[in-house]
Amino acid sequence: MTKKEISSQITDIISDQLNIDGAKICSKTNFKLDLDLDSLDIFQVIDKIEDTYGIEIDADAEINTFGDLINYLVKRTNILSKH
Repeated sequence: MTKKEISSQITDIISDQLNIDGAKICSKTNFKLDLDLDSLDIFQVIDKIEDTYGIEIDADAEINTFGDLINYLVKRTNILSKH
């Protein structure tokens, strides 16, 4: 899976889970500042992503923007595919 495919899937998840226009999401989009997401919104998205990719996202991970999330997932899915 490419980074572009992951980005597209995550955009779809955010759009579906939170009823947000996917066109508003880019790599620099800050979840709290730009999309006005609260912790419950973020939890819903993270939960769906974890289910979709079969991974656990570290609660201490520095994920503030859409780009942070995509980079984290690319790194994690690459690690998982090596095992």
